[in-house]
This record gives sequence, C-alpha cells and structure tokens, in this order.
Amino acid sequence: MKLIFFGLSITSSWGNGHATTYRGLLKALAAAGHDLTFIEKRTDYYAANTDAPPAAIPYARVILYEDWVQEGQPQAATAALGADAVVLGSYCADGVQIANWLAASYDGPSFYYDIDTPVTLKAWRAGQEVAYIQRRQLTQFAAVLSFTGGQALADLRHFGAREAVPLYCAVDPDLHRPVPIRDDLQAELGYMGTYSVDRVAAVDYLFFQPARTLVERRFIIAGPQYPDVDRWPANVLHIPHLYPADHSAFYCSTRLTVNATRQAMVYYGYCPSVRLFEAAGCAAPVLSDVWQGLDELFTPDKEILLAENAADVLAHLQRPTAELRAIGQAAYQRVLREHTYAVRAHQLEGYIAAAR
Repeated sequence: MKLIFFGLSITSSWGNGHATTYRGLLKALAAAGHDLTFIEKRTDYYAANTDAPPAAIPYARVILYEDWVQEGQPQAATAALGADAVVLGSYCADGVQIANWLAASYDGPSFYYDIDTPVTLKAWRAGQEVAYIQRRQLTQFAAVLSFTGGQALADLRHFGAREAVPLYCAVDPDLHRPVPIRDDLQAELGYMGTYSVDRVAAVDYLFFQPARTLVERRFIIAGPQYPDVDRWPANVLHIPHLYPADHSAFYCSTRLTVNATRQAMVYYGYCPSVRLFEAAGCAAPVLSDVWQGLDELFTPDKEILLAENAADVLAHLQRPTAELRAIGQAAYQRVLREHTYAVRAHQLEGYIAAAR
C-alpha cells in the first residue's frame, strides 16, 4: 500500500514521544512492503535538535515544508496521488488546515491518529478546542486511531468519531534491547520524561522522595524543561536530553526504571507510554504508578512493579537485584509477543483494510 502520514515530527525526538512512535511504526510498515511518505512542518525548535534527518530515514520519504499553503499543500497533493490511505497525527502543525484539505481533496480513507487522546478529550470535556484538530472534523475520518483504549474510545465516538480503535505505542526491538550496563548511567532509580505539570506529583513520590530518603545512593532523571534543577537533592543527576541511541543503556543501567503517568492519562487508563514499552524491551524492571488497564498489558509483581506512594517504592528497592532482573526478563518476553511495532503495523493494516 501507498500510505501518507502527517505528524508533529519524525526528524526530532527532542521533548516529544511522537518521533520514536512514527519511526518505529513506519519502519515496521516498510518492512512489510509498504510505500511511505511522512510530511512535517519545519520548525526552528526541531531543526536545531534534529537527531534523524531525512537522509537517516531510509524507510520513508520525508517532506519538510515551511508554509502549508505555499509549499506544504502542493507537495502533499503530489504525494497523495494514488495513496491507499492517509494518516493525520495529533499535535501536527497546521493540523486543522490539513484536515480541511483532506476532506476537500482526498477521496480515499483517512485516519486521525491521536497520540495525545487524554489531552484532547480533557479539553473537549471542558468545552474547549485544541489547536491541532477540531471536534467537527472527526466525522470525516474513517476511524480515529487512539493511543488510549477503554472509555476513551467511547468518548471519541461521543465527540463525533465514526469509529475509534486503539493503536498503542510500542517498541522497536532493533533500537531498544538488552545491552551492557554503562557505568556513567548506573543508578538505584532512573526516570526518563519531559517535565509536565500534571506529572509532578507522580514523579515526586516515585522518584524524588526515595532519592531524599536514600541519600547515599545515586538517582538519574533524563528530560528537558525542568524548572527547579538547582533545588534537587545532591544525589540526583540530571541529563537534559538523552538521545534515542542511549536509551537502552539508560534502562539497562538502573536497578529500577520509573514509569510516571500524566493525570489525564491516569483518568482514562489504558494509556501506556512509549517509555514503558521501551524499558520493557530492554528487559529493565519497571516501577509504575497505578492506572486502569495496566494489568492487561503486564502482570503486576511478575512483569511489572506498582507503587501508590513512596513507601511502596522503598519496599520494592529492598528486593534482591536477581528478583528485579527476573521481573524485567518476564516483561521483555511479553513485549516481544504483544507490543512491538511489527504488531502495531499489522493492526494498522487491518484497520485500513476494513475501511477500504
């Protein structure tokens, strides 16, 4: 099939989880024999932090445009000729205009891929619009592909989606896999994530409170935009940005990897993060906050550890390292069976076939 994707970015993973998702999904689709084009708006922010320029993405043609009307739309029109399906992603620059263009100019099946479903639905429940898609536009898509399952799918239909189906993030086993421990990344706890106000409470009890208690042990947090780094405990190392090539070493070098979930995602449940699957793909034991649906992805105490407060975290850290590694190995086997991008690509193929 010839498939066209519009998304936030595939060229830069700086401060977003979209790029790794698109890279993994498109790579798997290309391996299945599909012809792919990815279109994104060039921004100074991502251009200055590009870790996968178009030449480094052999599995898809990448189109970068400056202005949608003058440059993006003509290139998109050429790319979409004869396309079997088009996918428009959330937080896509010019998303509203692109959706309007698709409705007027493309007669094949189109899909809306919401990688930020809880954020979108939270705004709509409050009677607000989001910048990247309008509620009225959902009806034009054959289906909404959602990063979130459960009740969120019913809510998307309530807001106008003709159909809503889950398409979770996943892991690329070629990129995230067990690797040797790196001394510079060794720590008791490791957390990777961009700063977000609605994750502050979870990060505090899952990471910072244990760090303040276990002052003789090392803790590492990787991610940009944190406002109060100078007030962190002295035993916490901050890495402002860790490129994807270093993710596996990060996960494999800490005794436990923290998965902290944004409140909007906790509200809906059934919303695994990219980092959750990546860490499991490295056979890293994961310590997560609790939300509905998590136990359908990984079995608690066998494939993942759960914590509702800092005391739970400290108790898990008392477990023998061999026990933690066994939990990581069990999660690794689960993720290879059910949560790779090859699995997601096959799911997307099914959704497209049904729409066609």
